[in-house]
Amino acid sequence: MNINSLWKDILDQAQSAIEKETLLTSLYHQHIIDQPSLCHAMSNILASKLCDAYMSISELEALFNQSYEQSSLIINSCARDIEAVRERDPAIESFPEVILHLKGFMALQSYRISHHLWQQQRKPLALYIQSRISETFDVDIHPAAKIGKGVMLDHANGIVIGETSVVEDNVSILQGVTLGGTGKESGDRHPKVRAGVLIGAGSKILGNIEIGQGAKIGAGSVVLKAVAPHTTVAGVPAKQIGSPESIMPALDMCQNLEKELASPSKTIIQNFDI
Repeated sequence: MNINSLWKDILDQAQSAIEKETLLTSLYHQHIIDQPSLCHAMSNILASKLCDAYMSISELEALFNQSYEQSSLIINSCARDIEAVRERDPAIESFPEVILHLKGFMALQSYRISHHLWQQQRKPLALYIQSRISETFDVDIHPAAKIGKGVMLDHANGIVIGETSVVEDNVSILQGVTLGGTGKESGDRHPKVRAGVLIGAGSKILGNIEIGQGAKIGAGSVVLKAVAPHTTVAGVPAKQIGSPESIMPALDMCQNLEKELASPSKTIIQNFDI
């Protein structure tokens, strides 16, 4: 994945969008075409969304640009997230749509800034950004949570990810999902979601439990126990009903459980590399 190549594609697609719809000329110029890089574009977009009476667009934009300069991981993760959304969401036709309009993507990129600030011990500022993300995008991710690359928050309404949660690479999470604790316990108390997992809409995963690589969580499930790799669980409380059709269900986004229900004993035996 080459960030410069991705940025060129974004610029080209933004120009094409203007040619099709001139009313959006100012939008595409301000946030994309007039920006010198993907880092600056993301800083400008996020600052325009998160600014309020206490932090202006220019102050936030400078803060975000500084964060991108300090950590290449942030923009590398952003690029992977852009590609993940474009590949997995059939409603998306171009890269500019992802960075301009999808609040799940914008919430995730804003979290990446807050996480960087948290690691720098700028915790009050990180928590302020978290609050603005929650108010603006209806997504509440604690800045101490650890989230990998190639992650998609689809629709994103009502997603909650707790302080000690871990979400590895290439995970897809739909709206209304909670990665939460089970009470007032302290310490390591939130789920660990491994690579390639698909978490269906409205699912609640509670406690310091592991969701194994390539697992699938059916929509509306309440998961209170660990889920083995490459298994499908569903229900309240969630129980194993089979195995996903693919080794990385997060990539194919198939949320239909009919095949698993029809053959619950099926297992995947295959070498894989996530």
